[in-house]
Amino acid sequence: MRKSTLQQGLRVGVLAVLLICGSTVAAMAAEYVSVVKDDVNLRSGPETKYEVLFQLPQGYPLEVLSHKGKWLKVRDYENDKGWIYSSLVSSTRYVIVKVQEGNVRSGPGTKFDKVGRVVRDVIMKKVGQKGDWIKVSHPQLTGWVHRQLIWP
Repeated sequence: MRKSTLQQGLRVGVLAVLLICGSTVAAMAAEYVSVVKDDVNLRSGPETKYEVLFQLPQGYPLEVLSHKGKWLKVRDYENDKGWIYSSLVSSTRYVIVKVQEGNVRSGPGTKFDKVGRVVRDVIMKKVGQKGDWIKVSHPQLTGWVHRQLIWP
């Protein structure tokens, strides 16, 4: 009888740990947005009275750090932080090249042919994913890049 109680307690403990780990992973899942048009202001604070830090191009990807009313505190791939009004971003996924140069391939792997090259700061629409390979689209090129070449 005692062994059964111990096993039941152990199961409950393991279940609790799994639930805590699962909720921690969900809480750690980052929220990303992309700028909806060219020349959108990234500001130093959550109102239009704050200084403009940068003007961002359409598609520029950002990670949401927090919310304050209709303003989002965000950061970019270079870890620059600022505030942007929520109607100026969307959940459409874009990525940005974070390395000096990289190959674009016809399929998700190095065994596929190179169909082009991308350079730092090029913004591309994310249209798919297979493992560590991201399918991207750009007006001049569609193909696959390894996730290590891009952000997010």
